[in-house]
Amino acid sequence: MTGTTDTGVLAVGTGGGDGSSPGVRTDATGAAAPPLPRSSEEHDAHFMARAVANADAVRGSTAPNPWVGAVVVSDEGELFDGATQPQRGPHAEVEAVQAADSRARGATLYTTLEPCSHQGHNPPCVEAIVAAGVRRVVLGMSDPDPLVNGRGTAMLRAAGIEVTTGCAEATVRRQLAPYVKHRTTGRPWVVLKLAASLDGRTAAPDSSSKWITGPDARRDAHRLRARCDAVLVGAGTARADDPALTVRGVRGSDPQRIVLGRAPADAKIHPCWELSGELGDVLDELGGRGVIDLLVEGGAQVAAALHNGGFVDEYIVYLGPVLFGGSDGHPVFEGPGAPTIDDVWRGHVDDVAKIGSDIRVRMLRET
Repeated sequence: MTGTTDTGVLAVGTGGGDGSSPGVRTDATGAAAPPLPRSSEEHDAHFMARAVANADAVRGSTAPNPWVGAVVVSDEGELFDGATQPQRGPHAEVEAVQAADSRARGATLYTTLEPCSHQGHNPPCVEAIVAAGVRRVVLGMSDPDPLVNGRGTAMLRAAGIEVTTGCAEATVRRQLAPYVKHRTTGRPWVVLKLAASLDGRTAAPDSSSKWITGPDARRDAHRLRARCDAVLVGAGTARADDPALTVRGVRGSDPQRIVLGRAPADAKIHPCWELSGELGDVLDELGGRGVIDLLVEGGAQVAAALHNGGFVDEYIVYLGPVLFGGSDGHPVFEGPGAPTIDDVWRGHVDDVAKIGSDIRVRMLRET
């Protein structure tokens, strides 16, 4: 079969039926597409990678549900994509089988997370998969939510559907790490964003700081903001900088805005949640409100409290090609640090990227 489906995706042909050579895939113009992997493991990994990409595309818009991606591959090799829609919308698996319609019968469904088996805002995804006549389901990982964990897989197998688990599991677990933390601890994944000079200063002695990083890094920071469900600052930052904390210059929706303490009545951050108390209690409250991915943007006092309290899961540090050249500029963290080299905090550098003229470092807490 040649061409695209009515969903606009590539149709994967087995060849021969339209005069093409067996095993050759073609796009709508008849040009040869890259060959599929030959082994079953590579074949599964190939389509799971597509499901992972589908999930990435909706991250930041699905809370309190996880960002899940799915792909239905029909017997004829047609591909039908799905991704979790905003709250109360269809889940990824349902999106994919609905797109496939009758061609889901006998097909293989690839999904990054185990399908849900309980009634929430939507009926169980398992029921839709069974009703669609899907023959095989390939999962990235089991759902850690106690309402689902293992039940979805068991229901699929009880219905006679072949289930393969653990496909590209390390990749999927990394993608869904915030969701896993939320479902297992009740707290959000905490991302601390920092921007500093190469000598570790965030502002000059007179508190001026615009701009240490360039426009490309600032645009990238807006993408990070769009990825997260909520963004938090301290009341001091709300008063001093009057940030709007909206998403600008990139695609994505504004996160829920949060202030530790009280913001001025006329602050740009309104409407926002104003919370106070012990940080652990605040995180419990945010987790209970459905926040999975929490971005913290300031300032040095709040950053130090979260870091020293062991609450940060991911550090995103933007380093500008700037040197203050002294010790009197404002540091990244306020207050006393580690008293000896044996006491310093050590993490795992997960990624380093050049963003325009700046450098972005992604660091994770060691587990």
